[in-house]
Amino acid sequence: MRLIHRRQPLELTTAAPEALIAGLRSALWPRLLLSCLALAVVFVLGLTLGPTAISLGDTLRVLASHLPGVGISDDVSLATRTIVWDIRLPRVILAGTVGATLALTGAAYQGVFRNPLADPYLIGVATGAALGATIVIVSDVSYAWGGLSLLPLAAFAGALASVVIVYSVARVGNTVPTTTLILAGVAIAALSTAITSYLMLRETTNATAILSVILGGFNTASWTKVLWVLPYAVPAAFVILAHGRILNVLSLDEEQARFLGLNVERTKLLLLGVASLAAAAAVSVGGTIGFVGLIVPHAIRLVWGPDNRYLLPLCIVLGAAFLIGADLIARTADSPSEIPVGIVTAFFGVPFFLYLLRRARLGAYF
Repeated sequence: MRLIHRRQPLELTTAAPEALIAGLRSALWPRLLLSCLALAVVFVLGLTLGPTAISLGDTLRVLASHLPGVGISDDVSLATRTIVWDIRLPRVILAGTVGATLALTGAAYQGVFRNPLADPYLIGVATGAALGATIVIVSDVSYAWGGLSLLPLAAFAGALASVVIVYSVARVGNTVPTTTLILAGVAIAALSTAITSYLMLRETTNATAILSVILGGFNTASWTKVLWVLPYAVPAAFVILAHGRILNVLSLDEEQARFLGLNVERTKLLLLGVASLAAAAAVSVGGTIGFVGLIVPHAIRLVWGPDNRYLLPLCIVLGAAFLIGADLIARTADSPSEIPVGIVTAFFGVPFFLYLLRRARLGAYF
């Protein structure tokens, strides 16, 4: 009788109707297809809209011409080819990569910290990464060779230092209170930004490059920068996606995770390390673009729920779509001038952040 009493709770927590499990698994695909459709629409708009209007037909012909065995018609000018392939396409791909990375790492931080307001920008990771990249920019070290760059590694060092300090200061026992986390993140972000600003004023010859890191933007996007970020962001994304189910357990209770045989501390260090590396790589090529890792995961949770197995892949697709759209606004809203994309994301992110703080105060975490 005692044996039955001990096994019954485990059966109740692990057993589920097969129809329910199949329904949960199949529910991802309609959402993912809808998200991919939204990404495709924003992607095409990013290639066609701008100071120079290019028709959809010409854009598709330029893209198709780079496929094996496909030629290009003579009615597409050289200027159009250059704008679509050499200017807009790497910019759209870079913005999408950075957006996907920031949204994914934001969701990972929220799961590890068990805090819905954790975000690479709010907890000082982005500004720490910007400081690391700035130190390399103002030095005499050649940070690009063989298609790779030292900037993501330097940014990773700054990001990792920031997340370690913030986590150490904010942690109370096995929890990370929201208020303490935000205050620690603001303090570290302020210090990193102050040092970055000092370096910019001291090294005036690199002021433009440093300012682009501080404000965020893709006006210097190129195929080379796309190659800089992918070797760091793609492996990190695979690692985070593989831990979707584990993040579900961590977000509930660490003691329960230990009871199930999970090495909690090692898992948290792994996820924080790869998330910081990916976020740092994104900052090194896109600058400190805030609130992407906050808006996208929470918007998905509001619509489709908190299950990380579905949340994480949707963050990749919708994070890319969100930042491509924000960059499109940045380069067309005040044409021919260009607004730093970090300003555009802050315009949307600050009201959303205040809304989340209001819900947190009322105890309405989701």
